[in-house]
Amino acid sequence: MSKSRAEAAAGAPEILLRYLQEQNRPYSAQDVFGNLQRDHGLGKAAVTKALEQLARQGRLREKAFGKQKIYFADQEQFDTVSDADLQGLDTKIVDLTAKLQSLQQSCRHMEAEMQREIQELKKECADYTKRLQNIKAATNHVTPEEKERVYRDRQKYSKEWRRRKRMATELFDAILEGYPKSKKQFFEEVGIETDEDHNVKLPDP
Repeated sequence: MSKSRAEAAAGAPEILLRYLQEQNRPYSAQDVFGNLQRDHGLGKAAVTKALEQLARQGRLREKAFGKQKIYFADQEQFDTVSDADLQGLDTKIVDLTAKLQSLQQSCRHMEAEMQREIQELKKECADYTKRLQNIKAATNHVTPEEKERVYRDRQKYSKEWRRRKRMATELFDAILEGYPKSKKQFFEEVGIETDEDHNVKLPDP
């Protein structure tokens, strides 16, 4: 046996013990050999010998099925979860699910209200934009005062649009901090449509 193969065989018990504990499932010697041969260079005989040694020491469990033996980690080393712990987790899941549903419903209500307000603002902006265009096209029937008032109104409603858009963005950002999915998925689930979805842009200040 070469020096490297001998060193690998000497360290085989600890390698195999760690592997079976991490996997926490039964394996035959052939399975373990096939899974670890590439990474650790262990021979079939070394694997079988190490597994039998660990079983004799009580560090692994061994069961025979006909001529084949399987090996697995001692389950007593793993923490057990009581029925009370499981019930507590179930209760927590139910509470979190209800909280998420309530939050989604609130978001839908807020979104519906915001959409109504946005549509109203869009209509008002469109009306004032049209009126402004007519005023700009006119030559003799609009006073400077009326023209100034229209500009002020346009500025007022554009400012309000920006304010409400900013409020909506801050609200969504706050919700998304605790939301497990992406912003796009949240918008799709709640049914949110943005100005960008409709190619609508805020008027220039």
